[in-house]
Amino acid sequence: MPVPRAPLTLLAVAVTLLAWASAFIGIRTVGEDLSPGALALGRLLVGTAVLGLLLTRRGWVPPTAGEWRLLAVCGVGWFGIYNLSLNAAEQHLDAGTTAMLVNIGPLLIALFAGLLLGEGFPRWLVVGLAVAFAGVLVIGLATRGSGADLTGVLLCVVAAVTYAGGVVAQKPLLRRLPALQVTFTACALGALCCLPWAGALVRDLGAAPGASIGGMVYLGVVPTALAFSTWAYALSRMDAGRLGVTTYLVPPLVVLMGWLLLDEVPPALAVAGGAMCLAGVAISRRRSRPRLPAPVPQEAAVGS
Repeated sequence: MPVPRAPLTLLAVAVTLLAWASAFIGIRTVGEDLSPGALALGRLLVGTAVLGLLLTRRGWVPPTAGEWRLLAVCGVGWFGIYNLSLNAAEQHLDAGTTAMLVNIGPLLIALFAGLLLGEGFPRWLVVGLAVAFAGVLVIGLATRGSGADLTGVLLCVVAAVTYAGGVVAQKPLLRRLPALQVTFTACALGALCCLPWAGALVRDLGAAPGASIGGMVYLGVVPTALAFSTWAYALSRMDAGRLGVTTYLVPPLVVLMGWLLLDEVPPALAVAGGAMCLAGVAISRRRSRPRLPAPVPQEAAVGS
């Protein structure tokens, strides 16, 4: 008897969210022994290898020249610069605060879609952008007051911008190319982008304990290869908007995991700023109600 599709879809969503949340914890832990560039390269090499094995069971669809350009934007931005910025940010901020800042990405995706894909700028998008920007400022004040500098906040914003740009570049690719192929290619291009840190990776792995090496492998296998695969599975069976809303659960999960596993609790003001960021993202997804036509007065209708 076939297994119902809905439970499997929900399971795929849960695996994706837990894996992506665990990545913030893993980066924070492994970052004590692996530098940001070395960790990015190692994670992407592992992810590329796993995704490549999965892709061997599928056919290869040759990308066009235009698709290769979009793949380069996605790979260099989303997988390369994003991972470098995120790893560096967690050298300055706790995992929960980092997750809250990076999660302004969906709002930036809507902004870029308006600029580059002609989707316009609805009123609620502008309002949401203002609220989320205020939240970023509040987090900046909170981290400054807690003894951290603003470097981590700026790096998180860079990560969110490159993540959003990569998703916008990915959107037209998925109209023709298989999702697994797009993810593999982007991951491989991101790894190529991080090759300048190959020496640092070799040096850091030689001095790192086994737990940190295992953590790097985990980041490549689970949050990268597995989570992107389960995300694609869920996306093929759910509305993209409904699925996108589920990512709002990642920051609370990271805060909970950080408290339980790392004994980290973000400053109270940072939590308030993170709530503002998430509220801004939620507001940006609202849709204005269409205006109803004004009722025609009965006398005018009779006299016509």
